Amino acid sequence: MSEFDKFPAAGNGLLDRRIFLRGSLVGGTSLLTARAVATTRESWMRSPGAPMDEIGEPSPHEAHVKRTNVRSTTGTTGTGVSFTPHEHLDGIITPSRLHFERHHSGIPDIDPDAHRLIIYGLVERPLSFSLDTLSRYPMISRINFLECSGNSGSCLAPDPIQAPLSFYHGLVAGSEWGGVPLSALLDEVGVKPEAKWIVADGADSPVMNRSVPLDKAFDDAIIALYQNGERLRPSNGYPMRLFLPGWEGNMSVKWLRTIKVVDQPAMSKDETSKYSDLQPDGSSQLFTFPMGVKSLIRSPSHGMSLDEPGVYQISGIAWSGHGGVRRVEVSADGGKTWADAALDDTVLSKNLTCFRSAWRWDGSPSTIMSRATDDKGHVQPTRDSIIADRSVGNFYHYNGIQAWRVGKQGEVTHVYA
Repeated sequence: MSEFDKFPAAGNGLLDRRIFLRGSLVGGTSLLTARAVATTRESWMRSPGAPMDEIGEPSPHEAHVKRTNVRSTTGTTGTGVSFTPHEHLDGIITPSRLHFERHHSGIPDIDPDAHRLIIYGLVERPLSFSLDTLSRYPMISRINFLECSGNSGSCLAPDPIQAPLSFYHGLVAGSEWGGVPLSALLDEVGVKPEAKWIVADGADSPVMNRSVPLDKAFDDAIIALYQNGERLRPSNGYPMRLFLPGWEGNMSVKWLRTIKVVDQPAMSKDETSKYSDLQPDGSSQLFTFPMGVKSLIRSPSHGMSLDEPGVYQISGIAWSGHGGVRRVEVSADGGKTWADAALDDTVLSKNLTCFRSAWRWDGSPSTIMSRATDDKGHVQPTRDSIIADRSVGNFYHYNGIQAWRVGKQGEVTHVYA
């Protein structure tokens, strides 16, 4: 009997999550076999290294880690998307340079000294806020995910698309967002009793806008000025953006210019004909705000390969727009049996959460999957159940269970299960 035979958790070689828990009885278990090597001075140890510079750049050996599928709509230069390469990442913070992008008409070049946020409408005192003015208000920071509601929609294709993980699921990222609580500014202008919504406009050329319930604006919305400790980058809304934790990304309006306080939603293009959910009866469900509970296995995933039978780590991320992740289960036999994965210590509300599970692959074809449950009791659904509840042609708010097939040669492909 091997050391790992003592810790079974589910079918087809899944091992107990205690292997990854701090203070575990098996905390010293080695998952991979290390090879002893001679201690020699490599070439880079024989002379001084490169000088310091003002901006640290990634290693040239990591040049392949960049946004993927950068593409613009035909006939435009700035209307389109780029994806976060999750297959190359770990942890809950996405580097700003790799944060996904979604633009409706390019990235405006905004003079921060001339830019203003104007709050008006059903208020007692319409006010204009410069960056300097905002810096005088109490600042907060929080770590939350941001997800485009079109993320993972390609998993509704009739046949599994064979592409890296980021192709289907690269429109989600996690960041530390710093800024001013919107509630503080709304208190400053004095919201009138009849107000129920706000309408936020961006300073891009189409003046993209979204309606937000006033309750959310007072709850946890912020005017974000910083991302991951530095000023917002232009592609993510410089010099300021609205940020709504847990809600579909399109509502966190970039390059924020105005907030109008109103008594009803604007019913704009991007909340009616777009970002809505087609129902089986042909109607559209509007205002689907929180992103559903979801998980992804980052490794192994499409394009990777297992070299030989043995023990491997299955790792990924989970999140929910309704709150925190309470549980992630992993299956290695196509959903017949499930075992709890170990969650990292940092489990934050409306944020990416890392999970890990040990799997002893015996070399036979296997299907691995993950399933998340949040602290409100929502369970990640199957692809089939989502299709049954939606109309053909529906694209948004897909959060179905993702499956990867590990072939007998160790190759990993995308499958539906």
